[in-house]
This record gives sequence, structure tokens and C-alpha cells, in this order.
Amino acid sequence: MAGRNEAELHLKQLGLKTEYPSDYAPDILESFDNKHPNRDYFVKFNCPEFTSLCPITGQPDFATIYISYIPGAKCVESKSLKLYLFSFRNHGDFHEDCVNIIMNDLIKLLDPRYIEVWGKFTPRGGISIDPYCNYGQPGTKFEDMAAHRLMNHDMYPEKVDNR
Repeated sequence: MAGRNEAELHLKQLGLKTEYPSDYAPDILESFDNKHPNRDYFVKFNCPEFTSLCPITGQPDFATIYISYIPGAKCVESKSLKLYLFSFRNHGDFHEDCVNIIMNDLIKLLDPRYIEVWGKFTPRGGISIDPYCNYGQPGTKFEDMAAHRLMNHDMYPEKVDNR
């Protein structure tokens, strides 16, 4: 079955004038049905304009956020994801918290088979912080995959170019 009709999508953001949230807004996330639930495949997002605030100093933090997931019954709608990530712009949290909050909100929305979120933050004070978190559905091969990827995700040192 190719294509989708409006009735099956139930999307509120796509195609409308964009109103940007002024603070953390997990309720803005929307999903649609995965038309290929019997197939394992990755959906990957590269989000190079992520911004949040240091909860102590209020200074801005910038990052590229990488989100990869294997959908179950639902997929995240990309415009709602963009607006959701934008909602962190005035939100104060540590880098580690941001990536875990993003992952937790997407798990709640999608119940994916597998998901990982990696934040590549630009240096502040001479140090960059790159938190990584992942999750695989308990009792499935994806739980084992999550453990394996967590232990091996950063085995190959990157070329540091100050981003």
C-alpha cells in the first residue's frame, strides 16, 4: 500500500504556520503508524542546530543530536520532532540530561524496538561533552543489541576538529 491519506495521519503541525514553543514541550511530539511493522529498519535523524541552556550559568550550549531508532508500531513525525528539539532552546539542563530526556520522551511516544540518542556538544571551557544513551525492548534481541552498542559505540576515536 503506497501513500497515506489525511485521515490516517492525525498530524497537527505539518503544513501549518509554525509556532515555536518557548520552553520544553514534550506534548508537541506526534507520531504516525509504521506501515512496515514486520520489518526491522533504522530511522535516523541528524539535528545539527540543537540548543539548550546551562542550568547553572544560563549560557547557551550547542550540539548536534543524533537520533536513531528501529520503529515498532509508530514513527515520529519530523516537524514535531524539530519543534520539540527547538523547545530545549530556553530549557536549562545538563548535556547528559538532555539526551536522556529526549530518549525517554521518544520511548513514551513510540515504544520503539530500539533507540539511541547521541549528543555531540560544542566545547565550552575547553571541554566537549558527548553523552550517548540507548534502549532496547526488554526480552527481545533489541535488548541485547542495546547492551552491545553501548559497550562498543565509541570504539573508534573521532578526529577532533572542534566541531
